[in-house]
Amino acid sequence: MDTYPVPLSGTDNTLMWADEAMIEESARQQIRNVAQLAWTRGVRVMPDVHYGFGATVGSVIAMEQAVAPAAVGVDIGCGMTAVRTTLRADQLPDDLGTVRLGIERAVPVGFAAHRDEPRMIGRHANLAARLKEQMQGFTNLRAGETARSLVRSKSEHKTIRQVGTLGGGNHFIELCVGDDDRVWVTLHSGSRGIGNQLANVHIKTAQALEHNQGIVDRDLAVFLAGTPEMEAYLADLWWAQAYALLNRDVMLQAVCDELEHRIEGIGFEEPIKCHHNYVAVETYDETELIVTRKGAIRAGAGDLGIIPGSMGTGSYIVRGLGNPASYESASHGAGRRMSRGQARRSYTAEDLAQQTTGVECRKDEGVVDEIPAAYKDIDSVIDAQRDLVDVVARLQTVLCVKG
Repeated sequence: MDTYPVPLSGTDNTLMWADEAMIEESARQQIRNVAQLAWTRGVRVMPDVHYGFGATVGSVIAMEQAVAPAAVGVDIGCGMTAVRTTLRADQLPDDLGTVRLGIERAVPVGFAAHRDEPRMIGRHANLAARLKEQMQGFTNLRAGETARSLVRSKSEHKTIRQVGTLGGGNHFIELCVGDDDRVWVTLHSGSRGIGNQLANVHIKTAQALEHNQGIVDRDLAVFLAGTPEMEAYLADLWWAQAYALLNRDVMLQAVCDELEHRIEGIGFEEPIKCHHNYVAVETYDETELIVTRKGAIRAGAGDLGIIPGSMGTGSYIVRGLGNPASYESASHGAGRRMSRGQARRSYTAEDLAQQTTGVECRKDEGVVDEIPAAYKDIDSVIDAQRDLVDVVARLQTVLCVKG
């Protein structure tokens, strides 16, 4: 008998692939707040669920004729890319530290950005064409009508400079070894500063609308279909999702170019790509719904996806089973089990070094909040969603770049 899904107590439209007792009370309340909104038709809670801004990370929210920007998240289009190489584990260079430094030179991390348009762009015509098209759309961003200073002048140049940059927090670039002994490249990042700016402008716009004045949590303010505000938000959101995808593609090309420079004869298969903070219009039970996945991936029948763990545990490559009970979704990762502040108070750089033994990565105080112990067990998270995905490959991290 399958353990999941289970309902969340106090709701009649929520199913969970998680144990209610193991979800912090603040996150349970967020789920209930979303579930009781008049426009919500269903909420699906993934096994990596944890507290977030407005809506939990690890939730899938289906609304009719409405969308809540906070149910998407402020890093619009955040997601992952993975590519299997032709390299076997024993063909990796002995000095992975040099490889990591080479990747960090090719891809700015943390708060760093390119000085101007990334040099990568000039070397790859397809990326240059996509960036040109992307920035042509920049001048039409609708948030500029509300907060012009956020998306004009210096912000446009910054947006170009941030293409192909990693950021910080839980974003990463990794080399992993699969259970077939093949080396994989995986990376995780989003729409950088511009996605955050756009999201916050639209959230403030939504909070001021009359129909949102009586809702249980003002951070869950929604836009209604057929309104100029909804049209403006979706136009900017589609742009930001495309920007996030381009950002990851530029980074992936930079990493692959660096590996080609260092490892003779290496080849790369077709990349796997998936957003996990995004919006899609989908139909369930003959009803068109606006589905937001915040910390969740689409797991339609045959869809390939990536579910990462932490710096020390690697990732899973999965294939979706198309389960309609979850709105054809699955988790986006292991999910945090403690806040960043709690992790910094609980662990030291020495603990980080011990928990990342065998992984070439930063092992200093600056990334202690990303220590593996701050995350849920990735194997248990996968086991909780066996009716949502099939495992294609288990990857073990050997090199990790963090901002």
